[in-house]
Amino acid sequence: MGFGLTNGMLGDMASDPSVLISPSVLPANFAQLGQECRDLEAAGADRIHWDVMDGQFVPNMSMGASIIKSCRSEVDLPFEAHLMVKEPDHLLKGFVDAGCDTVMVHAEACTHLHRTLSIIKALGASAGVVLNPHTSIEPLRHVLDMIDIVLIMSVNPGFGGQSYISAIEPKIRLARELLDTADHHIDLEVDGGISATTIGPAAAAGANIFVAGSAVFNHPDGYSTAIEELHRVGAKARS
Repeated sequence: MGFGLTNGMLGDMASDPSVLISPSVLPANFAQLGQECRDLEAAGADRIHWDVMDGQFVPNMSMGASIIKSCRSEVDLPFEAHLMVKEPDHLLKGFVDAGCDTVMVHAEACTHLHRTLSIIKALGASAGVVLNPHTSIEPLRHVLDMIDIVLIMSVNPGFGGQSYISAIEPKIRLARELLDTADHHIDLEVDGGISATTIGPAAAAGANIFVAGSAVFNHPDGYSTAIEELHRVGAKARS
């Protein structure tokens, strides 16, 4: 199987091409992680989100590139690595080699953000910048030409199952306005507390990709129902 699907194919798969759902595997059963990825693909997920934590930038540890690589051949979905790590430059090649189509780094964790993004692009992956809830959009202004995706955190990073911070919605709007000034399309993703209740306001503010963990894995009617609901509510909010 290849590393992923083209953006056009992604649009054909999703309930609405303007809304993509990227389940985080953080709440998954890690003893059956390959099967979990297959189940998410069958349920209609558009991509898979890997939360990588180092126990330093955030107060938790999760997974490394080897775990992601072990699941790469299980599905055709694109993989996105969200690196919640200090000074990620020396780790970037490992995650691209593991099969991550997109690698996203925190602006707060990079001493030389432009250099880090340049490395990701040189490795052949899409480059993303992540902003914590308290971080303004200013770091994006001088690297717009390097960015393929921006991820705005709607919780403080480090743990799953947190409550959505609605105060970030004005920042989503400002980010969308800024990204629209670039000479290429830049996706806007939101991560943290996304559910059928919160995806609407985030989508209406301008986001088009949504990370969902607990809302998918803990849904009483299963992954397919959860993902379909997120697609539907998100698309309605964007219409």
